[in-house]
Amino acid sequence: MRECISVHVGQAGVQMGNACWELYCLEHGLQPDGQMPSDKQAGQTDDSFSTFFSETGSGKHVPRAVFLDLEPSVIDEIRTGTYRQLFHPEQMVSGKEDAANNYARGHYTVGKEIVDLVLDRI
Repeated sequence: MRECISVHVGQAGVQMGNACWELYCLEHGLQPDGQMPSDKQAGQTDDSFSTFFSETGSGKHVPRAVFLDLEPSVIDEIRTGTYRQLFHPEQMVSGKEDAANNYARGHYTVGKEIVDLVLDRI
């Protein structure tokens, strides 16, 4: 079995990732809460379903994805959006402030604080 982990970084990555997972749910027939409708079964029509989603014991399908941004507002849009129940809260990592378009600030100070946390989530 193949498994694919998607890592979405920064404002653009998080917004594009959210749109992609919405599309994957539509393509695979998943509801916004990660449940498969009762008239369908997971993987019934394609083998790629388990590549992108992992199934929990309760039958919920969770994307294999991690969302990361130093500034919390973009990830908060996912936490409060239509697909908020699709993702596990540990998949969304955000800092308290952004790097203000400064690479050194993002790499050595603000970003350095959450690197280990993100690697643990992956």
